[in-house]
Amino acid sequence: MPGSESETIITISDVLEFLFCPRFIYFMHCLGIPQHEEMRYKVLKGRDVHEMRRTTNIDYARKKIDCMRKERQVFIAAKKHHIKGIVDEVLFLGDGTAAPLEYKFAEYKDRIFRTYKYQLTLQALMIAENYGVEVNRGYICYTRSNNVVKQIDLKKKDFDKSVEIIMDILEIIEKGFYPDRTKDTVKCVDCTYRNICV
Repeated sequence: MPGSESETIITISDVLEFLFCPRFIYFMHCLGIPQHEEMRYKVLKGRDVHEMRRTTNIDYARKKIDCMRKERQVFIAAKKHHIKGIVDEVLFLGDGTAAPLEYKFAEYKDRIFRTYKYQLTLQALMIAENYGVEVNRGYICYTRSNNVVKQIDLKKKDFDKSVEIIMDILEIIEKGFYPDRTKDTVKCVDCTYRNICV
């Protein structure tokens, strides 16, 4: 299995694709077949929301969270953890810790998707590595629920699992390993790769 000596850097999007189905990584990285996600409405709308938030002055964080300062649209690469990506906002909190905040073009329905939690955990890894600060929680802003902000606590097991997933992805990319597909066959119905996935 690839270790810390690997120089491959993956993206947070790669991890989210892996969580959808591990074979996405094989088709995208080993075979070089793109999935054309730019055609999906929610992806496009989500990008519009991110752009609107990036160019709008919002002070909710100081009101609802003990936020001393924040940085927006931060590109971070963490070589130690082989991961890179953009964090919508890095919040620096009154207790000396930091936290990622992500905007989601979604409604809050009394549950947090596991992909959201993994995204925040990966961002937390990158923030901790780059800023040298503890990160033990993250925030999701649900733009379709009047910008309600939900806190997600991040535990050691979350970080351990995220690192394990990164290592699994590196193994696929670097060894050309063909992984098992998702066990959730409902996802296969309109999958971009359904015609070549065997």
